[in-house]
Amino acid sequence: MNEETLTINKTSWEEAAALFFGRNPLPEYGPLAPCEDELNLLGEVEGAAVLDIGCGSGHSLLYMAERGVKELWGLDLSKNQIHAAEKLLEDCKAPVHLFESPMEANPGLPEGYFDIVYSIFAIGWTTDLSKTVENVFRYLKSGGHFIFSWEHPLYSRVRLKEGTLMMEQAYHEEGPYDHEAWKLPAMMQQAKVSTYINTLIDQGFIIERIIEEVRLTEKDRERHSNRWYSYEKAKMVPTTLIIKCRKP
Repeated sequence: MNEETLTINKTSWEEAAALFFGRNPLPEYGPLAPCEDELNLLGEVEGAAVLDIGCGSGHSLLYMAERGVKELWGLDLSKNQIHAAEKLLEDCKAPVHLFESPMEANPGLPEGYFDIVYSIFAIGWTTDLSKTVENVFRYLKSGGHFIFSWEHPLYSRVRLKEGTLMMEQAYHEEGPYDHEAWKLPAMMQQAKVSTYINTLIDQGFIIERIIEEVRLTEKDRERHSNRWYSYEKAKMVPTTLIIKCRKP
């Protein structure tokens, strides 16, 4: 766990939290990507105990509450995000447990307890992917599922210029990087698709689905015009990597 990077990222998120209130939560998995309504990765969640890694403003947890889960748990690096989630979820019938914590550490979460752990466009903020995945494996009960999404590793490595994709960073390069689309001082982690897969396997997970498809409707074109996740670029390279795996 890189304490210096976590401090930088926490400071950045405290400032940016309000800008991400309700941004792309479940049933969305990412910009221009298929949604849960289509994928049905979560399955039947009524009566389940769920944990949101990087819960942000709590809107994905609210989605889960509306589907009848038994317990809502979440953690996030940002105090401001946790406060926003607490307010959003204060009227939920299901018990809510939120922790201000990096995903690389266990802030007091029960082990062998959760039916579903998920992370929507957050896992790339970890400073230690192996430790984060190890934690998730411990949190889940046997047969429980881990479902996560993140920016596809190819997307930030290529640039669309006049209708042509140009490689700007070697795909083989991994590690911390300053994401061009993030305007505040912050470091995300770049990893190959194989790194995500092998890390999950090394920790004991069984991979069930890998999704790289995009969804390009007219509504998507309007929402993402002239933004980092552009419609034109998404026609050529996926924006989002989604993986579903299971603890034996």
